[in-house]
Amino acid sequence: MAMRLLHNMSYLFKGFLIGFAIAAPVGPIGVLCVRRTLADGRLIGFVSGLGAASADTFYSAVAAFGLTAVQNVLIRQQAWLHLIGGGFLIYLGIRTFMTKPADRPAANAIGLGNVGAYLSTLGLTLTNPATIISFLGVFVVLRLGGTTGSYVPAGILVIGVFLGSAAWWLTLSFIVSLVQAKFSPTWMLRVNQIAGVVIAGFGLAALITL
Repeated sequence: MAMRLLHNMSYLFKGFLIGFAIAAPVGPIGVLCVRRTLADGRLIGFVSGLGAASADTFYSAVAAFGLTAVQNVLIRQQAWLHLIGGGFLIYLGIRTFMTKPADRPAANAIGLGNVGAYLSTLGLTLTNPATIISFLGVFVVLRLGGTTGSYVPAGILVIGVFLGSAAWWLTLSFIVSLVQAKFSPTWMLRVNQIAGVVIAGFGLAALITL
């Protein structure tokens, strides 16, 4: 019993490390999370990250449970995913660039703001083929993809991925929120412009790879 518990905990720990490591590299979602945290507060930034963590969880489940049919469909549709994700990033970048700083942050606004923040990053991460390829690659290298012999270890691994990814977004939004008060409206305007250019640049890069 104790050995089985330790075995399951090892999968949870491995999943946590994988989720944290894949979420940590700076990309369009990271830039978006930082910008939203500065503009609207820690909660919106963290909820935005949770959208990405949920997508990471979905793709890790595909890899962990060895859902070959789903993997093949996602890989075959890479062109469409690039097109949709890249187009939305360009739109989001332009909108971010043109956004004027609010007079007061909307950090405590519970409702459509949080739902929209979550869904936008969920959709962006789901339409990023690099995400599924990353999980497939890591799980193959570590011999974790569909080889656990039981749904229980695979499920624990997926839970670990979500916890690791969520931990990164919680850490990032908390650190960024510490300097939020020091940003004047002028500085926030510059943040919006820089973030808009970077986000749109990621979208353009996604389209170019087509």
